[in-house]
Amino acid sequence: MLQTLTRRSVLLRMAAAALVASIGLLAGCDAAAPKPAFKAVDITGAEYARTLALSDGDGQRRTLADFKGKVVVVFFGYTQCPDVCPTTMAELAEVKRKLGPDGARVQGIFVSVDPDRDSAALLKAYVANFGPDIVGLRGSAEETRAAAKEFKVFYAKVPGKTETSYTVDHTAGSYVFDIQGRVRLFTRYGSGAQALADDLKILLAEKP
Repeated sequence: MLQTLTRRSVLLRMAAAALVASIGLLAGCDAAAPKPAFKAVDITGAEYARTLALSDGDGQRRTLADFKGKVVVVFFGYTQCPDVCPTTMAELAEVKRKLGPDGARVQGIFVSVDPDRDSAALLKAYVANFGPDIVGLRGSAEETRAAAKEFKVFYAKVPGKTETSYTVDHTAGSYVFDIQGRVRLFTRYGSGAQALADDLKILLAEKP
């Protein structure tokens, strides 16, 4: 009888150990789950592009937290940009159309790097060309520098024929934030609307 109990105890311990081991293996499988196959540069966990606080076209202070629950695409540019800026914003508008109803869950933000010329009214009118829900943000020269530094965005005036006809060289890419407000991707200019749409679908499908 004692031998039977002892053998049963051993078997129960072995079964418990096997169960613990199997749970460990399952946890290991979860930990090793493949990362999403993004087409843009995956910068998940980056210690930059974490904060943004500037005014919109109505003078209201806006932050990234205002858009939590949506996938947010942030682009730095200026309204008199001849090519990169309008192309990028037009592609974002196309992406929102491609996504159908889910397009309403994508928030575009255009941050001006030319506060001297981009007044609140001008910026508001400019972004409206690409959709009624696109938000344009601007700040003082100091606030613009701080925002650009936080996002590792380069910009510099290039003199023109007159004092006010300058252009602005700037980083040509967008930052993408997930629905929890975490920066996830950097998408380079020229990647195309379909590539961005595919990446946004992945982020929109993630659980909160």
